[in-house]
Amino acid sequence: MTDVVFTVGNVLRGDDGAGPLLAQLLEDLPAPGWTVVDGEDVPENHTHHVRSLAPRRVLIVDAADMQLPPGAVRLIEQDSVAEQFMVTTHAIPLNFLIDSLRETVPEILFLGIQPEDTSFFAPVTSTVRNSVEAVHDRLVRGEGFETYETVG
Repeated sequence: MTDVVFTVGNVLRGDDGAGPLLAQLLEDLPAPGWTVVDGEDVPENHTHHVRSLAPRRVLIVDAADMQLPPGAVRLIEQDSVAEQFMVTTHAIPLNFLIDSLRETVPEILFLGIQPEDTSFFAPVTSTVRNSVEAVHDRLVRGEGFETYETVG
């Protein structure tokens, strides 16, 4: 049984590309025990694939406006995902996506990365890139996410 990193984000909107950047890093250097699915800016189009993998755990990674310093990484409680934190570039609220996955996935975690700049055609800022690389390193080393603070 595998675990899935399900990334979300729009590469055309600066730091909203944090999720796809993580997906690329995981494609280049995979994390043992994890399969990556890049949901891009239409994650609802990829839920069938995630479900077909029958994961025991899904880690959703996306930019999230948590009113924290740029690059801050936090676990977000599911009930708060759509209500207050999301950089809403997605067609459907992520809480609907999470509810859909929860029908077949025992554990879903949501990891938010505070963006600095989400303007169109901006690159991912170095601050957010460093945070994404740190998340990637943690996955590759097989470390858990308990050390991240939870918001929500």
